[in-house]
Amino acid sequence: MYIERVKKKVGEKTHVQVLMRHSYRDKGRVRKRTVCNLTHFPSNQVQAIEWALQHPDEVETAIALGGGAFEMQEGKSIGAVWAVAEVARRLGITRALGSHREGQLALWQVIARVLEQGSRLSAVRLHEIYALAETVGLQRGFDEDDLYENLAWLSQHQAPIEEKLFKARRKKGAPPPALFLYDVTSSYLEGQSNALGVYGYNRDGKRGKQQIVVGLLCDETGEPVSAEVFSGNTCDPKTLSSQIHKAAHRFGCEKVTFVGDRGMIKHAGTQELNEAGFSYITALTKPEIETLLNRGSLQMELFDTEVCEVNLDGRRLVLRRNPVRAEEMAATRRDKQAAVQAMVDQQNAYLEAHPRTKTETALKRVQDKLEKLRVTRWLSVRAEGRDLRLEQDEAALETERRLDGCYVLETDLPQDAASAETIHSRYKDLTLVENAFRASKGHLELRPIYVRNEDSTRGHVFVVMLAYLIRRELQRAWADFDLTVEDGLSCLSTLTITHIPLKDGAELNQIPTPRKQSQDLLNALGVTLPSYIPTLELRVATKKKLPQSRKTP
Repeated sequence: MYIERVKKKVGEKTHVQVLMRHSYRDKGRVRKRTVCNLTHFPSNQVQAIEWALQHPDEVETAIALGGGAFEMQEGKSIGAVWAVAEVARRLGITRALGSHREGQLALWQVIARVLEQGSRLSAVRLHEIYALAETVGLQRGFDEDDLYENLAWLSQHQAPIEEKLFKARRKKGAPPPALFLYDVTSSYLEGQSNALGVYGYNRDGKRGKQQIVVGLLCDETGEPVSAEVFSGNTCDPKTLSSQIHKAAHRFGCEKVTFVGDRGMIKHAGTQELNEAGFSYITALTKPEIETLLNRGSLQMELFDTEVCEVNLDGRRLVLRRNPVRAEEMAATRRDKQAAVQAMVDQQNAYLEAHPRTKTETALKRVQDKLEKLRVTRWLSVRAEGRDLRLEQDEAALETERRLDGCYVLETDLPQDAASAETIHSRYKDLTLVENAFRASKGHLELRPIYVRNEDSTRGHVFVVMLAYLIRRELQRAWADFDLTVEDGLSCLSTLTITHIPLKDGAELNQIPTPRKQSQDLLNALGVTLPSYIPTLELRVATKKKLPQSRKTP
């Protein structure tokens, strides 16, 4: 790395930019990348950095001597934040967000979510731990209010940012994807004041909580392309129209197949897809399968461990029974029955020990349990005197389990475009979207959501999507390591800057040689740490103070 002074003429005035740059070879050509803009740094700091870059051996010697003229101090953590920032740059996130202040604040929020999650307030406090400012290149301080305003900026500029990322993936004239994976989930809210919060079908199992619905559109590899937020009572098929519009108009797709879960692509959705020139792969719901069986359009003999195809009134139906899923469903029923039986035994013991207790009360409790577990079609409870008896309807149970592990896929793709096995494989790719939801909720804190207004909500979900892109890349690079992404980031976080004050107020920030595990993690990512990094005197403070009760030891 080296310091370069570049003259830039603005109108009649000429300004000099002081840039720290790194040169490298790319396909035989020498290229250079700007690491940091030092234009507004004090001249003594620029001189110290330039001297350190020009005399690395002398710096090493001075550090090795230590304790005399130089006092080494522990600085901020650099390993994890630098690695995450480099991955963001490689994925095109940094360029898509832009080099202006709002883009840098947005990048700060994305990196902070990968490292520590938490609120906007905690993202500000990370400045005290990680060398975020030095990595992102911010020149001016901020507080949590700036980050909340930045969420609104992200919401308002989400479409062009997503388009830039989409084009970055399809560079060098690569054609648009031939397939999109789409699914939705819900995320519950804390509080009652969110602009999009409504009671609806809660996939998080949080009763009594308002929620939002989040749709995630991914390409054929499971890479998120776009995230969209809907009000909490929006049903799945209602979210499809905007995704079709994105694919056709924003991403410029002419022929593409949409893969959606059962219940996602209904009649209206198939019509809209056909009007756009798109195809679809979806699955029938259990009631739809039962209707076809009752009409005689399908037979149970067609469901096998091997994929079977049926052409019904011009519709291609792909049938299969998954024995593993069938056993899982049977085990779930056994567990539910055991739970109800345990409750019946408990209630019988209580009735025997308390003669004045009403049998009707105990009976009602068990019936409520049956309804909660949704087993009333084949399990019931009745009272014989003061004893409760659990009864199983064998005929109803046989009807209940006959479709265990069975599913029917539907597509309008012609056979010469995709075989039955291909249709089956593409539908199974929806697990990639489910994995994205699982990681976003569990590791990146998509839920619960604490923000209130619409722009903040949409901005928060977009930040999580961008953070997932980075986390996915980390997970792929570290797949051969016996650790999680969080373990890898924790290991790299121990690599800190060594701060060395020099004479005349100058200072030097050196990055020490990583230990073996940290170096292996960086090598797997293809990330190289700089030897030195400039100091940024950035005023980052929180407006909100901790309650006094939390300050006291």
